[in-house]
Amino acid sequence: MSLALPVVVRPLVSLSDLRVELGGKPILRGVTANIARGSITALIGLNGSGKTTLLRALVNEYPHKGTIKFHCGHDHSKPYPEAIGYVPQRLTLDARLPLTVRDFLALTLSRRPLFFGISKKVAAKSREMLERVEVANCLDVPVEGLSGGQLQRVLLALALEPQPELLLLDEPAAGIDFKDQKKFYELIATINRETGVTVLLVSHDLNMVQTYSHEVLCLRNGAIQCQGAPNEILTPINMSLVFGAEIHMFPHRFGS
Repeated sequence: MSLALPVVVRPLVSLSDLRVELGGKPILRGVTANIARGSITALIGLNGSGKTTLLRALVNEYPHKGTIKFHCGHDHSKPYPEAIGYVPQRLTLDARLPLTVRDFLALTLSRRPLFFGISKKVAAKSREMLERVEVANCLDVPVEGLSGGQLQRVLLALALEPQPELLLLDEPAAGIDFKDQKKFYELIATINRETGVTVLLVSHDLNMVQTYSHEVLCLRNGAIQCQGAPNEILTPINMSLVFGAEIHMFPHRFGS
């Protein structure tokens, strides 16, 4: 059973003939799709199919051809710092820097150098952000000492400040213990439901996609293979086409 969207849904993002080349190699080949406002849309496909490239094109990290249109008052040719929150697939930090989570958040929230101390306003905001993603007990934990799940929640807290209209998550469960993955996806679903933020996430877990997404967008060799509701898209025939191998699927709800 997957989540249901309202009957009438306007797009938040429209992609038309989106093409990206890296080093002269085509990565995205004419992607045309709509991302429904208020939805959780899962982006699936083989490694190298263009999923991460699509997310990075949305944050203007890669030059592209074609059109990306945001229906939220932000033209893609102009800065839009508050429109999109982005949690990358991985974050590399220098372990020689003894940063706590409190310090890490302060560096983002304040222009004031850390050696001047952290203001009460920033300290209160940091705690509020972590309470929202249920890791307030990690404030004084060194960043390099966080578990995979804790780090993803800290990065999620940053991506949600200030409140974005679009939240991009690149394999957010990577590095998270299986027992904590369900809690993490439930948190994403709760944030989506309570704030109305549109979520576009990359995942290889079809059980999660079936349970928590409203829409599925399938990429193969940089092009759209299929798009629609999970119950319509997650079929053995479609998945065999997307992943290039025979797929057998059995009813199973994520985390059960």
